[in-house]
Amino acid sequence: MRFLFRPPAAEAAGLLSMPWEQPLEEWDPELLLRIPQRGISRHVVRFVACEGQVYALKEINESLARHEYALLGDFQEEGLPAVSVLGICVDRPDEQDAILVTRYLEYSMSYRYLFSSPRIGHSPDRLLDTLVELLVRLHLAGVFWGDCSLSNTLFRLDAGRFAAYLVDAETAERHHPLSSGKRAYDVDLTRERVGAELLDLQFGGLLPEGIDPIEVADSVPDRYAALWDEVTREEVFRPEEQRYRVAERLRRLNDLGFDVGEVELVTDAEGARLRVETRVAEPGQQRRELFRLTGIEAQENQARRLLNDLRSFRAWLEQRAGGPVPESIAGHRWLAEVYQPVVDAIPADLVGRLAPAEVFHEVLEHRWFLSERAGRDVGTTAAVRSYVETVLPRTPEELTTASALADRSAAAVRPVPPAAQVARPEEPAAGHPAGGPAAPADGRVAPRSRSG
Repeated sequence: MRFLFRPPAAEAAGLLSMPWEQPLEEWDPELLLRIPQRGISRHVVRFVACEGQVYALKEINESLARHEYALLGDFQEEGLPAVSVLGICVDRPDEQDAILVTRYLEYSMSYRYLFSSPRIGHSPDRLLDTLVELLVRLHLAGVFWGDCSLSNTLFRLDAGRFAAYLVDAETAERHHPLSSGKRAYDVDLTRERVGAELLDLQFGGLLPEGIDPIEVADSVPDRYAALWDEVTREEVFRPEEQRYRVAERLRRLNDLGFDVGEVELVTDAEGARLRVETRVAEPGQQRRELFRLTGIEAQENQARRLLNDLRSFRAWLEQRAGGPVPESIAGHRWLAEVYQPVVDAIPADLVGRLAPAEVFHEVLEHRWFLSERAGRDVGTTAAVRSYVETVLPRTPEELTTASALADRSAAAVRPVPPAAQVARPEEPAAGHPAGGPAAPADGRVAPRSRSG
């Protein structure tokens, strides 16, 4: 047998002791990890944990495995939203298929799980918009997917919204540039597959009443065309308009979740023509800023929410100090005094049900709703206590991410830290500018305790 792992491959060392010579279906269940929120697959797929990391193993034809291994590696280097590949095992005994090894996408969910869990906010429209955004991003990178569907996509919560990731690249191809014909064919395939998947949900009683699977699927081409036009069109406007029109266009692209690369402005007698290069990588401006200041890794919308709270906390610090406070100091204090105490207040048996950044986002929204109901600011301490007692426990246990499941099976549960004071006595800016809790942004999914 031969193993091929992408650098850095140190984390793969522990996997070498696995029984690669055996068919995946025959592996000892004691070696495997059960993932309740996993999707369905046409291949044999198993999950294993090694040194705190969780991996997905897929048995597949060697030529397809090598193809997918190479493409997923390219996608990772380019920052495209896809699962991260670790390696492949080939030349297995008795002419067995190869095994492709990818890193498990933490806190991800399949579309079937989303629809089967009434406590997770979802709708066909929201999932379809997220899927279309992923397809547009891939097409901008010259990727023909060839098998775009809800089944081949994983979804993550991102401050109440969803982010989508490609999970199967067997049929994907690179073309520079990707022709309009290839794009149209990909969109049509997506329409067919989404329609079939929604019909399957309907037959299983998982699709909300009043939703027409065919009507929803038939909306895919229009959704795609509108987003593609938005991120690629060339605009023409009068010279006197260029200042605000350029800013308006860039802001619109950012709102859609796309970062902007090079901006070209060509002027002539007829006016100004604006061409914008849209970056195909996952949106990262807010994520990079949050990581720089705090070391926290989060999704883009989560990072935006956390940064807003950090900035209001910094303003509170400056108000108390009577002068400027460096952002590095504000970031360090916010992490230690605001964010980490909230995360530490999560009971051990609920750790892993939601990403820590998503928990913090929901605590901020829960504080706002509690304050609205009480007619006063209830403060972060009360909000956290209420949230971990009444909201987080209602998040399905099956949603617990794989690494948390692996940790529990490998070691005893750590002691629960006391849910003590999580903000200053004055209850400063944690979640609210100028002394009041921040209202949730329009379009966000309300935390699951809204009616409670």
